[in-house]
Amino acid sequence: MLLHAFAQTTATDSTIYKSRPLKLDEVNLASSYYTQTGDHSAVMGGQTGVLGDETVKDFSNGIDLKFVGWGAHQQKHTFTAGLGIDYHTSASAKYVSITGASKTGGSRIYPSLNWEMDNQAKGFGLGAGLYYSSEYNYHSFGMDFQFSKKTHTNGEFSAKVNAYLDQVTLIYPSELVPGSKTTTTTTDSTTITVYTTASGRTITTSSGGTSTNSSGEKYHIPTTPRNTVSGSFSFSQVINKRLQGSINFDLVAQSGYLGLPFHRVYFNTGKDTVENLPSTRYKLPIGARLNYFLGDKVILRAYYRYYTDSWGLTAHTASLEVPYKITPFFSVAPFYRYYTQTAAKYFAPYEAHKTTDQYYTSNYAYSAFTSGFFGVNIRIAPPDGIFKSKLSALEIRYGHYTQTTDLLSDVISLDFKFK
Repeated sequence: MLLHAFAQTTATDSTIYKSRPLKLDEVNLASSYYTQTGDHSAVMGGQTGVLGDETVKDFSNGIDLKFVGWGAHQQKHTFTAGLGIDYHTSASAKYVSITGASKTGGSRIYPSLNWEMDNQAKGFGLGAGLYYSSEYNYHSFGMDFQFSKKTHTNGEFSAKVNAYLDQVTLIYPSELVPGSKTTTTTTDSTTITVYTTASGRTITTSSGGTSTNSSGEKYHIPTTPRNTVSGSFSFSQVINKRLQGSINFDLVAQSGYLGLPFHRVYFNTGKDTVENLPSTRYKLPIGARLNYFLGDKVILRAYYRYYTDSWGLTAHTASLEVPYKITPFFSVAPFYRYYTQTAAKYFAPYEAHKTTDQYYTSNYAYSAFTSGFFGVNIRIAPPDGIFKSKLSALEIRYGHYTQTTDLLSDVISLDFKFK
């Protein structure tokens, strides 16, 4: 149906644009490898050393298929279908079981579907998208709607509304599983715990995230909702032939279970528990961007963002990217991003929280820190394709990240565009 939605021709009036059916216009393939080291695992309450190991490795692959068609009144319709798959290992995950026997690997799959309409005659656009993401302890369904309108002075206003309806699987640290534990058995790769729920039901739980009841039937670990609604607004303007700028701000509201059930917190008494955070959070990021064309070969791309939220965290981001055209079809773009934030009011390090605290977390993502991210992006896009093939563009990007909490990471990505 979609492939023929724009196949009908219109009247012979020359002022009306002839419609064209949807056809495959572009295929994008992306692959990346990410590696990380760190020393303040949230699973173990911010401890350091072996128990605080935050080593992560992630290998991801994705594909986008873009279809383009034209309506009868200069309306360009673009449908994009995407699919991504990640596989990752996380050293900290093994300590969901206090014995260190939990599995460390997992995968995520995330399909998407987007539609955009650009009415070139009237200077406005519409769009909508559907998104889904699934991994063993988290499931997310999202949607968005967007609108844009060009001005008569080379400007454009755009607005987007997003909603994500998520489910968090309640996988607790093994010693904090609700109920009265009766037996714990550890094998080479799995910890089995038999406990009695508040209702008196006997459940057998594995550290891998599945459970069975006493009769051997599979028992589904309960989930709890997390919802996010946001509105994004931006205005861009061509200031002169060399300078372009934009401003943007978001309004974000979250509700539901906003922590993670396998993140421990250790009180100053030595007792451990599951992190506890408020069930609502409001965020306000405000940003500005400037692009300056410094001659025919160099562009300066500068960006700044201020962020604040209802948990007391404030942050500043500043970045600069400088694409340089070595030839008309080959460019190199070094970049650097600086980031600094204050701590959320609910954060404290290992064994620093008091038992009288209402909310508490030792996740260092909420701590005060400064970070830097730098690297280079290389792009090749000859007009006849690379080696005169359907491969119209190739991008290689490398980045190195440092954080003052001793977290380091590296990422390299490859993007292939076929036309």
